[in-house]
Amino acid sequence: MKRTSRIYVTSRRVALCAVVVLAATSASVAAADEAAGPFGVTAVVGDTADSARVGALFSADKAGSLSGNHYCTASVVHSPKRDLIITAAHCIDGDDGDGTGLVFVPGYRDGAAPYGVWKVGKRYLPDGWAHGQSEDSDVAFAVVDTHNGKRVESVTGANRFVSGAATGATAVTVTGYPDSREVPINCTNKPVARSSTQQRIDCPEFTGGTSGSPWVNGDHEVVGVLGGHEQGGATPDTSYSVVLGREATELYKDATGH
Repeated sequence: MKRTSRIYVTSRRVALCAVVVLAATSASVAAADEAAGPFGVTAVVGDTADSARVGALFSADKAGSLSGNHYCTASVVHSPKRDLIITAAHCIDGDDGDGTGLVFVPGYRDGAAPYGVWKVGKRYLPDGWAHGQSEDSDVAFAVVDTHNGKRVESVTGANRFVSGAATGATAVTVTGYPDSREVPINCTNKPVARSSTQQRIDCPEFTGGTSGSPWVNGDHEVVGVLGGHEQGGATPDTSYSVVLGREATELYKDATGH
């Protein structure tokens, strides 16, 4: 079941309608931010340098009225031109809403855009997704336009995109925006292999809207993106990502060569 929101979805997009109940203690938030545990605990994310790199996606016609209108998650990854985000392919494989395009709001919180509203430009989807929506190709990059003369990475910082990381070699922190909340959540755990092309993580309450959430290790490297099998997962407590391999590497090269 796709982890996009129920608001700006096509007939192929079905939301999970669970109520998010969070254990948002200061201790669990700090531990999750450090990717050190306790594992499998979901918490509200504070406004930190790390959380500024993660944001919500909106239909561009909602740029002036953000509250309650986000539908997917994306994050800034380092690139030579400092203008690149990563998300799930199923989040950006077509215009959402009425065809007006998309915007990315890093650090989105309670209807506010503390780091600005950034127009999403050219999108890069792998061939496996573009020509068959293969669940093993559910990852994508997009360029965001400059805002007030600045590049997004210069404002928010960025994690590094890494392919070929061994599944479960380290714990990762998953950060995303459930469509039922106006603040981001995160959870730290060790991924495990589902197959040679898919990895899974057990984190509660990652419901609709969390597609595209980055899986970030302790070295600030994106080693997964919530999506893939069942386009994110059919239950809110188990999420999936494609294993970032050769196809994702070639896609990153294409996206950074624009």
